Amino acid sequence: MAIEIACVVGARPNFMKMAPVFEALRRYPRLRPTLIHTGQHYDQAMSRVFFDELKMPPPDVNLEVGSGTHAVQTARILERFDEFLEQSRPGLVVVAGDVNSTVACALAAAKRNIPVGHVESGLRSRDRTMPEELNRIVTDVLADFLFAPSADAVENLAAEGIDRSKVHLVGNSMIDSLRRHLPAARARGAHARFGLTPRAYAVVTLHRPSNVDDPDGLARILDALRELAARLPIVFPAHPRTAARMETLGGPPLTGVTVCEPLGYLDFLSLMDTAGLVVTDSGGIQEETTALGVPCLTLRDNTERPITVSEGTNRVIGSDPAAVAPAAAAVLAAPPPAPRTQALWDGQAGPRIAAVLAAALDALPLSAARAEDSLRATI
Repeated sequence: MAIEIACVVGARPNFMKMAPVFEALRRYPRLRPTLIHTGQHYDQAMSRVFFDELKMPPPDVNLEVGSGTHAVQTARILERFDEFLEQSRPGLVVVAGDVNSTVACALAAAKRNIPVGHVESGLRSRDRTMPEELNRIVTDVLADFLFAPSADAVENLAAEGIDRSKVHLVGNSMIDSLRRHLPAARARGAHARFGLTPRAYAVVTLHRPSNVDDPDGLARILDALRELAARLPIVFPAHPRTAARMETLGGPPLTGVTVCEPLGYLDFLSLMDTAGLVVTDSGGIQEETTALGVPCLTLRDNTERPITVSEGTNRVIGSDPAAVAPAAAAVLAAPPPAPRTQALWDGQAGPRIAAVLAAALDALPLSAARAEDSLRATI
């Protein structure tokens, strides 16, 4: 009888990280991966289209938690996922990334003595004002299998006293998705639909509260984009929260800036692939632009992905929007960088993760009823 592994997704970055893991787990006859969607991102642009384009099956369970404050959303996920665990009793729970779904489902599983695997363990910004940083730290403390994307993540976990036997350096599963789907993304030719010339436009994404929740700060960012748009056109797929904030500001028109709704995975990857510059506050985009060889300016004071700076194409320019224009000018004056292939960013992170979990489960009795207690005893 196969052992159920509950694979949790909730927000759009989770989908790209979990898809290669889920696919790899399905290759093992003794494992029965099920897909649990918390519904943290729930509309077509933020959820359903990603399942379709990443070729993931429909979720086995959708908790439909919807939006809310961090406390409300986390509590709602914790409550509903715990109900699922009580009914289903999986042998293992796998979570990804650093969103509210990640920490809530890890906590629910740990309280029921169900082992937890964390995809993308060990990333640290050292900034505890970021909700994502707190989610990462708590999830890593709870996890039994910590899957690190890079060597610096392993070092972070060691510095925090995490048992080294629980840590597995496997590479970056988000880059698995990028490598698999890049040909299909390039066939989309998304830049042409916006009337753009390859390498002669910028892509902007902003969603972090530190950038979009303060009206004065957001107004300064929009001023910086107007200045940048005088050099090259900009496409700005606006996160729903960001779009709502922008609507309340007024101010001069964003001449040269095309503001659109969030794009699907393939369209956005296509647009990013032929951009001359990306300006973002997203963590995953820092990694994707490194793999693509696209210059990236990160509008933050820190990054939990320093490898994208030391060995990639990313530059952290701070939180002052005035830094955007001079940093962009320097990037545009230089030859375009080459794509950077980091160690283990080879498209095989998902299979490595599945192999670790399969090896841990191989010694277990075939009875799924005993799987949970037996697995916990081996950790």
